[in-house]
Amino acid sequence: MSLSKRFDLVIFDWAGTMVDHGCCAPVLALVEAFANHGVSLTDAQARKDMGKAKADHVSALLADAAVREAWAKAQGRLPTAADAAQLVMELGPLMRDQAAVVATLIEGAREAVDTLRSEGLKIASSTGYTREMMEPVLARAAQQGYVPDHLLCSGDTVQGRPSPLMIYRACADLGVWPLSRVVKVDDAEAGVAEGRAAGCFTVGLAASGNGVGLSAAALAALSETQRQARIEASSRALYAAGANLVINSVADLVFALRNLD
Repeated sequence: MSLSKRFDLVIFDWAGTMVDHGCCAPVLALVEAFANHGVSLTDAQARKDMGKAKADHVSALLADAAVREAWAKAQGRLPTAADAAQLVMELGPLMRDQAAVVATLIEGAREAVDTLRSEGLKIASSTGYTREMMEPVLARAAQQGYVPDHLLCSGDTVQGRPSPLMIYRACADLGVWPLSRVVKVDDAEAGVAEGRAAGCFTVGLAASGNGVGLSAAALAALSETQRQARIEASSRALYAAGANLVINSVADLVFALRNLD
């Protein structure tokens, strides 16, 4: 059965979903931005609110008790809204640099998109990156054969994830309805929550994204027991966020959609 009988549109996230296996670029950029102000972020702290618009992500970090304490120790005062704005401004070029380095398509991404398009589905994309941050990513993705029909970035809607406004905007622009005929694919809990809030069929990616947080090579280097434990923990978190289905990576998407009940 053609997938077009059940769906009209697939909306993909970017980092950890289509590019940047492990969703590493945002973590590296955030760690560097905070380090420039004397604050050492842990990997877990940087990943906690992944998927949100970067301004919201920075605000969430500055609201974290441990980060606030570290900021006060380094700066002699608690962080302010002005500090948040400064961090967001500094994050832009850091994100561009990091994202450009790791903007390789995840294995199976190009093939999945080609198959979906061959069956008549439209392809949209959304991200917590700003348009400035996305420029090198879009260029690298296009060189590898991936150009979505529609793109939404942080700041294009009044609210970012986990609100459903980016999905609503994409569907309105592409003329797609009802939302039950839309598939949202994301590796982050905020993106999964966004998909469910919009009423989409929502697919979480457990192995390639933020939940595991490792490059493909680093993930493969783990023992089978370690690898499965990390993937299973990521899968549980995505289901808890509201995913209808969780798979390892985008390479598994077409098979999974074809085998829905």
